[in-house]
Amino acid sequence: MTQTTTLHVETEGFSDVCDLTGQVQESLRSSGIRDGLATVFVPGSTAGVTTIEFEEGAVSDLKRAVERIAPRTIHYDHDARWGDGNGFAHVRASLLGPSLCVPVAGGRLLLGTWQQIVLVDFDNRGRSREVVVHIVGDPGS
Repeated sequence: MTQTTTLHVETEGFSDVCDLTGQVQESLRSSGIRDGLATVFVPGSTAGVTTIEFEEGAVSDLKRAVERIAPRTIHYDHDARWGDGNGFAHVRASLLGPSLCVPVAGGRLLLGTWQQIVLVDFDNRGRSREVVVHIVGDPGS
């Protein structure tokens, strides 16, 4: 059995971190699937999906780490070619990755106590993002 849903998320860009955990859990609940796998995927090349403890300190630490790894202020060949100024966003998104798979058991996402699913939008402007949640599994008895 499978179910695919699309979440709609408004972001601010520039490493905006959005907690998706509740929405993904709601997609799982409505699917009726009890055991399986939930995949969360963001189409596009300037955002990524990961897990983090979604609290102000950890989110701030993540943003600073990303800035150190792929700074906004250095030269990017993408910007020179396209002139859109978001070369840093493409690099950051490719490092983070566009998807996450979470095991499901007993109708629950098997996340750690302090682990939330987040979308990180690296683009240089706010966006209306679509996030695909694809759940595969068994409805159980």
